Amino acid sequence: MLAMSRTREDNLGRFGFRFDRGGAHLARSMMLDDLRRLFEQVPDAKAGRDDFARAILDDNCLGKRSARTRSLTLRHLTNLYALDPAVPIFRALRYFWQRDPEGQALLACLVAYARDAVLRLSAPFILRMPPGKPLVRQELEQYLDGQDSGRFSQATLQSTAQNVATTWTHAGHLRGVVKKTRAAASPTPGGAALALLMGYVEGARGELLFETEYTKLLDCPPERCMELAEQASRRGWIVCNRIGAVIEVLFPNLLTAEEQEYVREQS
Repeated sequence: MLAMSRTREDNLGRFGFRFDRGGAHLARSMMLDDLRRLFEQVPDAKAGRDDFARAILDDNCLGKRSARTRSLTLRHLTNLYALDPAVPIFRALRYFWQRDPEGQALLACLVAYARDAVLRLSAPFILRMPPGKPLVRQELEQYLDGQDSGRFSQATLQSTAQNVATTWTHAGHLRGVVKKTRAAASPTPGGAALALLMGYVEGARGELLFETEYTKLLDCPPERCMELAEQASRRGWIVCNRIGAVIEVLFPNLLTAEEQEYVREQS
């Protein structure tokens, strides 16, 4: 079982997923405002890590007060998003960023979820909350502690709970500033396409593509996800064909030929 798990992690790691126990959410949220500003300052979709590092460290495009803060910001953003067009899920993020601006927050959340174990740890707690239920931070802290008892100090639990709550608020799953309540996220065609891509590289096909942990982040039933996928297909972003009960979803604009072949081999 361990060998199978390691193989899965290695396969997904090729596409930008991360499975180390740490994560930026121990110190920050998903940093949506910083990401938006960074992409505004570095608009070239082919920009790589060196370009982003230069913008953050040398040009101080994010307006940080010290060299240390700039360095930490770069590290956290790299951990969350990779900042490398050679990484497929980052490349997909940038592909949809300008094409689907209304979906930017959920797009960022999807990539952060795929790369941050702490955010993934919190997801079941948030997603199971009924609409309108207030978030009790102490309950979230207890839940996080229960998933890995004794790992976090009380101070770390408090800050981590606050960070993940901020991310879920930016993504639309929570509403409020001081007092937060469960809300419904607003998925878009780009968000649905990215969620389906993540499930696809993990091996899901057909109807199962619409029932993965990634599509659950969209906060909508599979039928609505299918509608959004068909909208993305009509816009030329992905290929989505449905003939009766047979569903085929392909990603020629998001995966290179080599990446597509690798996915087929693993499947």
